[in-house]
Amino acid sequence: MIKTTRMLVEEMDRYRYPMNRISRLVQQGKLYPIVRGLYETDAATPGYLLAGSIYGPSYLSFDFALAYYQLIPELVQEFSSATIDKNKRARFSTPFGVFSYRNVPSRAYPAGIRLVQEGAYSYLIADAEKAICDKLYTLPPNVSKRGLETLLFEDLRIDPETFEKLESQKLEAYAGLYRSRTLKLFTRWLEGKG
Repeated sequence: MIKTTRMLVEEMDRYRYPMNRISRLVQQGKLYPIVRGLYETDAATPGYLLAGSIYGPSYLSFDFALAYYQLIPELVQEFSSATIDKNKRARFSTPFGVFSYRNVPSRAYPAGIRLVQEGAYSYLIADAEKAICDKLYTLPPNVSKRGLETLLFEDLRIDPETFEKLESQKLEAYAGLYRSRTLKLFTRWLEGKG
């Protein structure tokens, strides 16, 4: 279970020096620091369950979500998330894995996010269509439909069969929320396919 320093101090109010007690629990392997002020009680907790607590507001997206939905064949080692209203990218190396965060436009941020409950944890993740749009937003502008197809199916290695099962209306709606030449081209390409 995720706990903040404040939560732990409140739980240990019977101790004269609760911060010393927290340090001992860490040394004994009963408490695991994630980032400053944030701890986990179970060392086996998968990192994706912690991503939203480390830096927020945020939701899992980009390569992590593409792999989660089996759109790309790679096993992703980094928990990549989208965030909003941050001036810079953030990256945290922790005992639970590497977590990266990057901005998406405020207009696009709330669309296409699912809340997933897993045991005592919950996390936010982009749906498959939104993850593709988030990923395309982060890439340099693309100027041709052929170049876009190469980007999607060769460079990103998105599985064409899985891609065909996605909802094109969602893809078009999400793509329209970004100010991106690549996503404008993506919308035109989708319209030509339909």
